[in-house]
Amino acid sequence: MTNEFWRWWQHIPERLDPVMIEIGVFKLQYYGMMYLVAFGLTYFLVRYRIRHEKGFNLTEAQVESLTTAMIIGVILGGRLGYVFFYNLPYYAQHPLEIFLPFSFEGGIRFTGISGMSYHGGLIGVIVATMLYGRRNRIAFTEIADLYAPAVPLGYTFGRIGNFINGELYGRVTELPVGMYFPSAPTPERRHPSQLYEAFFEGIFCFMLLWFLRRRVRTRGAMLALYLISYGTVRFFIEFFREPDAHLGFVLFRFSTGQLLCGLMVLFGIGFYLFRRSMFKNASNFSG
Repeated sequence: MTNEFWRWWQHIPERLDPVMIEIGVFKLQYYGMMYLVAFGLTYFLVRYRIRHEKGFNLTEAQVESLTTAMIIGVILGGRLGYVFFYNLPYYAQHPLEIFLPFSFEGGIRFTGISGMSYHGGLIGVIVATMLYGRRNRIAFTEIADLYAPAVPLGYTFGRIGNFINGELYGRVTELPVGMYFPSAPTPERRHPSQLYEAFFEGIFCFMLLWFLRRRVRTRGAMLALYLISYGTVRFFIEFFREPDAHLGFVLFRFSTGQLLCGLMVLFGIGFYLFRRSMFKNASNFSG
């Protein structure tokens, strides 16, 4: 029975079809639907918070428009982040392919837009949030603390979308938990790192931050804890994830993602200490 389970488990990716609906040339993929689920889930969790928790002055209309701005930020930032962090030499020679779903090498060929960077998307969201907050006179830290505990759960669905697509698979392993990914360069079992990320980046970080959201009173601290928790989890999962083929390991045995996560954690720690010192100084002054 155990052997039968592992055989079934190891061949799951080979049985998955990334296309949800196909009508003529139109294709709706599970990956795109997972993004919609992630955005929708974040929106409803944030709306729940402003309805049932104190300390936030945003209206539902503001949350709706702010979420839209964040979605634009994550898409633009994610795409530009991939271009600059992961494949700048190629896109420097093919700039039209940054936002157009065509390859112009050897003729015009439809390829779709592929390649998004989490860290680029994070930067895009931060920029969009700061611009929205400045225009509407809402403190960036208030917005960040409102959204930070809600965002990670959406990653679960995004990583499941990666899994269904058969992309971002892990390194070769002899452990029975490994799976056969048809798009992998070799027919060997690999860690299903997308599922590791779905659980730890998504469910684990969400449960941690959701638990802490009413227990941490320093404004801005939830953003710092988000950066630290996600960055730490992602850093260790990268040891199981196959590095990008065109980059490999960029520093010793560390991937580009690990270096970016390391910077993310350091920034989170620094931001937390900065906000804590401001909170203490404000308390001492008021006292």
